[in-house]
Amino acid sequence: MTSRERRIADFIEPFRVEPGSKVKLSRDFQPDFRGTIRSKKRGRKLLDQGIDLLAEYQSRLYAQHTHGVLVVLQALDAGGKDGTIRHVMTGVNPQGVSVNGFKVPSSEELDHDYLWRYGLRLPARGEIGIFNRSHYEEVLVVRVHPELLDRQRLPQGTRQGLWRRRYREINEWERTLTDNGIKIVKLFLNLSREEQRIRFLRRIDLRDHNWKFSAADIREREYWDDYQRAFSRMLSNTSTEWAPWYVIPADRKWYARIAAGAVIANTLIEIDPRYPKVGKDARRSLQEIKAVLESQAPEGAAADPFAQA
Repeated sequence: MTSRERRIADFIEPFRVEPGSKVKLSRDFQPDFRGTIRSKKRGRKLLDQGIDLLAEYQSRLYAQHTHGVLVVLQALDAGGKDGTIRHVMTGVNPQGVSVNGFKVPSSEELDHDYLWRYGLRLPARGEIGIFNRSHYEEVLVVRVHPELLDRQRLPQGTRQGLWRRRYREINEWERTLTDNGIKIVKLFLNLSREEQRIRFLRRIDLRDHNWKFSAADIREREYWDDYQRAFSRMLSNTSTEWAPWYVIPADRKWYARIAAGAVIANTLIEIDPRYPKVGKDARRSLQEIKAVLESQAPEGAAADPFAQA
């Protein structure tokens, strides 16, 4: 491991939820944490470096075509999911990235098990897929609003022990994915109640941000304590060795973007994708083609400008 790779691994360690630990968000993770990075200017420089690193590794991931990466983003309203996607993934090749947001399930989706619609949008090998909200809504918003279960038409008697069973099913599903080459990066953007209030006010006061605001956001804010408990239980029960959770301090957007980018970059470093090697026969064929192309160089032009670089 290089010194740069070690620094990234050390930087993200405070955000990792130790598998098997019991999490209480208000006690264990602070939304305004920023470690040793005290200035936004330094943070911007580090983010640019991280974007370059992501671009390099994503290119290798796409070329190797063995692993895929699924980035799971969860947060309360105004947590910064969209901005994180936009800034962290700005340097990668769009051809190898897909973003999916999940809203209220359709009637067709409700006719299937609760994981069905998420499985349809998993990244292929060589791709990075991003879930803007995810299968974890099924143990978050549905847990805070259990009346939503009525639409899922579950068989009679199956609600007993439902949440414990769903944690187990999600863990097993993610284990199956990782065993088949799909690495999972789970990021919870941890926003404070006060910072959410400020961001809501900004959406109201700035006209070009009015479209972002919904009265439903305020209604959900009334369930703040319920969501904190649901998030704490989710983190406690679904942070595993094969797919650990990372709690990203989200009160400062610039810091959240650095931290999220570092976690994604660390996952790619662990995969260590490589460009495919060309065999002897293929290399010999390339040299023959190269000779033909060199012979076609116009008078005065270099036969192979790259060979002289």
